[in-house]
Amino acid sequence: MKFTLSWLKSHLDTSASLDEILYALTDLGLEVEEVQNPEETLGRFTIGLITAAEKHPDADKLRVCTVQTDEGERQIICGAPNARAGIRVVVAKPGDYVPGIDTTIQVGKIRGIESQGMMCSGRELEVSDDHEGIIELPEDAQVGQRYIDYAGLNDPMVYIKVTPNRPDALGVRGIARDLAARGLGTLKPLEVVPVPGAFPCPVSVTLAPEVADKACPHFIGRVIRGVRNGPSPDWLQRRLIAIGLRPISALVDITNLFTFDLNRPLHVFDAGKVQGGLVVRSAVEGESLAALDGKTYPLRPGMTVIADDAGVESLGGVMGGEASGCSEATTEVFLEAAFFDPILTATTGRALRINSDARYRFERGIDPAFTADGIELATRMILDLCGGEASDVVVAGAAPDTTRAYRLDPARVVSLVGMEIPEAEQRATLQALGFTLDGDMATPPSWRPDVLGEADLIEEVARIASLTKLVGKPLLRGDAGVPGTILTPMQVRERAARRMLAALGYNECVTYSFIDRSSATLFGGGEEATRIENPISSEMTHMRPDLLPGLLAAAARNQARGFADLALFEVGPAFHGGEPGEQHLQATGLLIGASAPRDTFASRRPVDIYDAKADAEAVLSAIGAPAKVQITRKGPGWGHPGRSAAMALGPKVLCAFGEVHPKVLRAMDVKGPAVAFTLFLEAAPFPKAKTPTRPALVLSGLQSVDRDFAFVVDAGVEALTLVNAAAGADKALIESVRVFDQFTGDKAEAQMGAGKKSLAITVRLQPQLRTLTEEEIAAVSAKIIEKVAKATGGSLRG
Repeated sequence: MKFTLSWLKSHLDTSASLDEILYALTDLGLEVEEVQNPEETLGRFTIGLITAAEKHPDADKLRVCTVQTDEGERQIICGAPNARAGIRVVVAKPGDYVPGIDTTIQVGKIRGIESQGMMCSGRELEVSDDHEGIIELPEDAQVGQRYIDYAGLNDPMVYIKVTPNRPDALGVRGIARDLAARGLGTLKPLEVVPVPGAFPCPVSVTLAPEVADKACPHFIGRVIRGVRNGPSPDWLQRRLIAIGLRPISALVDITNLFTFDLNRPLHVFDAGKVQGGLVVRSAVEGESLAALDGKTYPLRPGMTVIADDAGVESLGGVMGGEASGCSEATTEVFLEAAFFDPILTATTGRALRINSDARYRFERGIDPAFTADGIELATRMILDLCGGEASDVVVAGAAPDTTRAYRLDPARVVSLVGMEIPEAEQRATLQALGFTLDGDMATPPSWRPDVLGEADLIEEVARIASLTKLVGKPLLRGDAGVPGTILTPMQVRERAARRMLAALGYNECVTYSFIDRSSATLFGGGEEATRIENPISSEMTHMRPDLLPGLLAAAARNQARGFADLALFEVGPAFHGGEPGEQHLQATGLLIGASAPRDTFASRRPVDIYDAKADAEAVLSAIGAPAKVQITRKGPGWGHPGRSAAMALGPKVLCAFGEVHPKVLRAMDVKGPAVAFTLFLEAAPFPKAKTPTRPALVLSGLQSVDRDFAFVVDAGVEALTLVNAAAGADKALIESVRVFDQFTGDKAEAQMGAGKKSLAITVRLQPQLRTLTEEEIAAVSAKIIEKVAKATGGSLRG
């Protein structure tokens, strides 16, 4: 948003300096991005009078001019066709920097004759595009006077950044209102005097049913005939030029002025070109608009348009059409002010890639209650600058009702903001901003769609009071004692998983929650429920079903840069649906390449499933998961068949681990071997004891006993089945069961029979009360043999 200091003062009666205003704007949340002060660029240029102009003896197009300046007469050589004796010009003296040509003037010789300065054109001073000749000034311009003072250009331009929630600051009056509330002046009254209609409006307006409820609920217009559409006055042109707009004609310049001055976009149709009445409706398939920017846009059904009997004349809230545009020959106009839905306006502008000042304001939300006042004020200015007479106003629909009220709690303001702001000051602040107070209820003004609750009222009070006045205070009192627990159990678990993975040597990654559909499909996702309606890129169209695709993509980028051995992890949410709550917390690790750097001990080997299993078990232990879990062959979808598995407690899967399937590696452009594990942090049960420390270590003082068993079983029997059967023989006495040997192949079948193999286990017995006798050990051994035989059909190997 750009404006000049004099423009601001047309709404704000203030004696504050420019620096005070700039500081207040940023402090109020309207951050100052840039200030262009003509004093710095044009302050040294003065007015001179050419007293003589003679042809250069060695150049036909050059003249040797004698110029009277504030420092006496100077000889200046000039090639402009209008350089002649008797005219008043703008002089740049030696040492002056000319912005339009990026040059500092020096005394020099041109074709052997000395030149002591320069006479400037409008483009060289960057005050206009005119470069046909030097600037000619009227006779009332005094020699030696500064040019910016004479031309009224000594007016700083301020450029502020406006956040999307402050549409009221997209008008100069809204900015002035904030400064007045801060105490930097008084907001001047805005008098709206209705213009009586001299005749019935010949152009009717109708709202089609499909737009009347939402797209365009309010439309006002009137015809003004007998206008003269010439150049706008100098003051209006200077305001528009100062903010980077090109003056076009009085009618168009007036609409541009209201857009930036009062945040009230308007549009003028050449009424002589309008055929029949105007209808606000939705576009239909096949329609197009030749717009005022010289481009033709194909329209889509659902876009809001303003049409007459001949077709579409304007795109509601975005841009007018060329067919009914005003020109110098225009003598009769239809002035329009309407309220267009912000979301539909933004959707239309984005679809057609049209960026206009009107769209910028409508999509953020203009004041719906100011529509009628905007018509009256614009009508008055058109009559003053262009003449003519106005018709009656035609109205279609009504302004949307934005009335709402929220409770103002003065004590809450103090407790939430941390500043002692008196209740009287709070109420005065809100009233200065346009709020209406009734007891302890505050009603926001219609131009503040961003105020939607009690917290917003508090924010407004604090913003005007200035958050720079906040005084630092300790979070806790001296006698507060030990603070209570802040983190939830799940947050503690998440932190523990992250710390353990880092301690294991993994590097943490933070990847996007959005991935492409093909990658999502590889990991069981990619369905319509997780598709994003407005993705930021074509590679981020779906919510991730797993953290592994992000880690694999990171690994591929690292491998492309020469990093072959990788250990990456991420802790974050994955999504199994598109509704709120359809997500789960994962901790995923990825190992690629070798287990160690090359060394003289030949310890380097490719990573395998047991590396992933060991690390997954370490993380499960760190988060407090039960030590005894079941290993199942039901591995993850991304796992290699036969080389992946899962850890579970009954039906609840705590972790999936294994080698990554070759087809997944190929699709993700990753060179293997690669193993991974995914922990489902929410699946593990929390410890029943609510203590902050681990339970006491309990060790038995009695000697443990190890016994080895070798069983002949069918080749298809899983070792886990045998281990679980042995462990279940006496859960109180048996501490651990571990496989230490496997005998398979042709030699095994030759000794034990076809389709057979041998599995050897070691069982550790740990007594707690007394030393075991040989009879007790034999009884437990017999029970182990019985349990294994029943579970596997095997027998003790002889």
